[in-house]
Amino acid sequence: MKFIHLSDLHLGKRVNGFSMLEDQEYILNQILSAIRQEQPDGVLLAGDIHDKSVPPAEAVELFDQFLVRLAGLGTQVFVISGNHDSPERLAFGGRLMNGSGVHLSPVYSGEVVPFTLEDGHGPVDVYLLPFVKPAQVRRYFPDDGIESYTDALRVAIVHMRVDPTRRNILVAHQFVTGAQRCESEELSVGGLDNVDASVFAPFDYVALGHIHGPQNIGSPRVRYSGTPLKYSFSESAHHKSMTVVELGANDDLAIRTIPLHPLRDLVELKGSYEQLTFRGFYQNTAYQEAYVHITLTDEEDIPDAIGRLRAIYHNLMKLDYDNTRTRRAVEISGAQGVEKKSPLELFSELYQLQNNAPMSPEQTAFVQDLIQTVWEGEP
Repeated sequence: MKFIHLSDLHLGKRVNGFSMLEDQEYILNQILSAIRQEQPDGVLLAGDIHDKSVPPAEAVELFDQFLVRLAGLGTQVFVISGNHDSPERLAFGGRLMNGSGVHLSPVYSGEVVPFTLEDGHGPVDVYLLPFVKPAQVRRYFPDDGIESYTDALRVAIVHMRVDPTRRNILVAHQFVTGAQRCESEELSVGGLDNVDASVFAPFDYVALGHIHGPQNIGSPRVRYSGTPLKYSFSESAHHKSMTVVELGANDDLAIRTIPLHPLRDLVELKGSYEQLTFRGFYQNTAYQEAYVHITLTDEEDIPDAIGRLRAIYHNLMKLDYDNTRTRRAVEISGAQGVEKKSPLELFSELYQLQNNAPMSPEQTAFVQDLIQTVWEGEP
């Protein structure tokens, strides 16, 4: 039996002030084309469908279109809510949608009833577990000693009463210990949201969401599919994809990925202003339309750099410098012997501390002239 595993669409997300809706619509169309070609038995959407619990109307409409087109392909669709979603809003109309083959996880109530699919090897049970916190599970099982996220998942899974004689899939949205995180994910202090992978032992495949980089945890049977798009510059080196899962008889499992290619890539460029504005560097590349983070290595700030660079790199998101001044983080403390130093000496010391270089003769003359003008203007 074949499944497509996706997660973390984050529809409606803005990255550094830029709306990603056009890019998201483009990548969803690409995903639909791949699903049409693969003809899977099911599509697993492992949470964070939207970027906010109250998503913008355009994001809701985009997801609605996606579900309608998925249902039109005749595949079964399984959707859970993630930590960015409102479980109540995402579950709305779920019982009506079941008849169309779109199955939305209800708000967690202590009971998870599987959906069963059949193939030539027998039944496959698909369990949908939305993002849960210990308090949510403890509410229904107060006597089970739930203190941690691992406890919560262990208890929730025990009460699913998974049949080991059947093939079983779990769709979940949690942080499993050992997963590699990046900037665009919500972090908890001290790793309190960690879940030990051992709790997933009853399942033949666990389709996870929450982590943006595609990766296996311990074995291919516990996997994050990652986001379909790059949502931070910490993801610039990621190769985004959709995961194809094929369950055979008994323990047979085959995993492969289908690469996804964005409308606009998200890249980091570093060099001097002269290098990055040299036509031979950027022509015949996709850099001009990509989402770009530029790091300039010039020692002196370039006047109106962001405006001038955006004339070439139209979607410049972020600009910073890496030079002698920025590399040396200096803590400026109170000056010693202030009363014995002239204003020019004090200013010169401040300049040296901030820029890790002395003022030039021209700068010194300018500051001296400015100080004299200010002092002479005092009553």
